[in-house]
This record gives sequence, structure tokens and C-alpha cells, in this order.
Amino acid sequence: MTEADIALQETNKILVSGRKHRGLWADAFRRLIRNRLALLALVALALIIVITLLGNYVAEFQRYTPREQDYDVIHQSPSQDHFFGTDQLGRDTWSRVLQGMLISLQVGLGVQVVALTIGLLVGGIAALGGRALDNIMMRITDLAYAFPDLLFIILLREALRGKDWPVIEEPVVQIIVAISFVAWVTIARLVRGQMLTLKEMDFVLAAEAMGATRRRIVFQHMLPNTLGPVIVAVIFGIPLAIFAEAVLGFIGIGVPVPTASLGVLVADGNAFVRLNVWMVIFPASAIGLLMLCFTFLGDGLRDALDPRGR
Repeated sequence: MTEADIALQETNKILVSGRKHRGLWADAFRRLIRNRLALLALVALALIIVITLLGNYVAEFQRYTPREQDYDVIHQSPSQDHFFGTDQLGRDTWSRVLQGMLISLQVGLGVQVVALTIGLLVGGIAALGGRALDNIMMRITDLAYAFPDLLFIILLREALRGKDWPVIEEPVVQIIVAISFVAWVTIARLVRGQMLTLKEMDFVLAAEAMGATRRRIVFQHMLPNTLGPVIVAVIFGIPLAIFAEAVLGFIGIGVPVPTASLGVLVADGNAFVRLNVWMVIFPASAIGLLMLCFTFLGDGLRDALDPRGR
């Protein structure tokens, strides 16, 4: 085989590998679905979301409403009619757990949307706005970080509860706002650190040398390379928000009764745990299942988006 043939084969290999090359997100998704725990968590979350939406919004799937009382079946064990049994008022625990899981998902996802928005703004301004703005934004972040998380959430929830605010009059929205004031700190610090590092990277300096505008550099070069760690932080933040909402419900300052949140259900069941242990087991298991699924998914995303694994 001549040197020309060898060179031709090498060229063909390069062309073939170029056609098979995947982008960062496609490659990350491929590695994510290879992670069995992450894939199992993703499938479980999809099933939970579908069942929760069907059970709360589709009349054909609502055998019992969460507020429907039947004093003939008080403290009934799980059965064909009541999958998770009934509570002290004869209400169907299955439908109440579905309502509680819907509230938990709304709070978990809503908190991360608000926290991501605030974190991107604060972290981006701190990293790109100069030393003075950086000091101001970081001192504000340190001030928010100095408060104990749960105590700060309780104080904010109490400040918002019972007041007719123009935009956040709904209790679930008030809970989202209260938890978001704690959750954004981690994302802001992460965004700032990532962007400060990216500012000194060769591809950013090359873009500046070629005359690219600041907006183009930020949105086309820096922000996409920041999203990987930020997405992982957002996924890990969802179970923390779900747990915080459950704690608020357990201590009695979550969503008002008779709306069922998982924390409220655990608190109700705790009063009758010797008589009907199922009232505690099922809502507590729902909290644990949601947190476990999001944690496994976050672990899988962290491994999939790690550039050292490519």
C-alpha cells in the first residue's frame, strides 16, 4: 500500500468521524439514557406527571374528589375502591396524594424558574458589570445567604400569607416566591463563577479580537457554556423546594386546608398514626419518591454534561 493510499484512508476516516460527530447536548442525552438510574428516574417522573395530571384534571379518571367526604368509610385500609385507603373524614387518600403531588411539582418547578431568572440576572451582572457592580451584587447575595434557609422561608411565607397582593394572592404562588428568595443564591454564585472563568477563555478573547459585540459574546459564547452546570443545579434544587413546601405544610403554614399538600397529609396522618398508619406512609412515600427521582436525574445529568466524560 502506497503512502497516497494510506493518506486517502486517513482522510476518509476523518470525514466519517465528522459525519458521526454529535453536539454537546446530543452527546449528553446519549450518555444520560445510558445511565440506568437516571433513565429509570426520567421514566418514573414522566409517569408521575401523567398520572397526576390525569387524576387532577380529567373527570373520567377522578373516581373521588380530594374533598369528597364519606363517613361510612372512615380510616379504611387500602382497597379496590380506595387504593390508598381513607382518612379521618372518609376522604380518598389516593386522590388527595395526587393533588399533593401536583402542588409539589408546581412548587418545585416554579421555584426553579424564578430562581433561575434571578440567578442568571444577578450572576451575569456581577460577572460582566465591572468590579463595583460585582461587589454590590455579591454583598446582596452574601446577605441572602447569611439567613438560615428554612427560617427565612417561614418568615417570608408568614409575611405573604393572608394578604391580598395584586399578583401573588394565590397561596401556591406565595410559597413559590418565599422559597425562591432562598433558592436563587446558589445559581447566582454558580453563574458568576462560570462567566468569570469563561471571560478569560481563548474562544471568548478571539471573539472580542474579531470585533464581536458584547451581546453576541454573552448570548452565543458564554451563556450556552454556562447552562450545563446551571441545569444540573436547577434539577438538584427541585427536590429541595419540594421538601421545603412539605415542611411548610407540615407545620401548618403551607397551602390552606382543605387543599391537600403532601406535608399537610403527613401532618394529618401523624395525629392518627396508631389508628391508620397508611395516612402517613403514602404521602411520605410520595415525597420521598419525587425527591429520589429528581436526585437520580440530577446525578445522571451531572455525569452526562461533564466534559471529562466525553
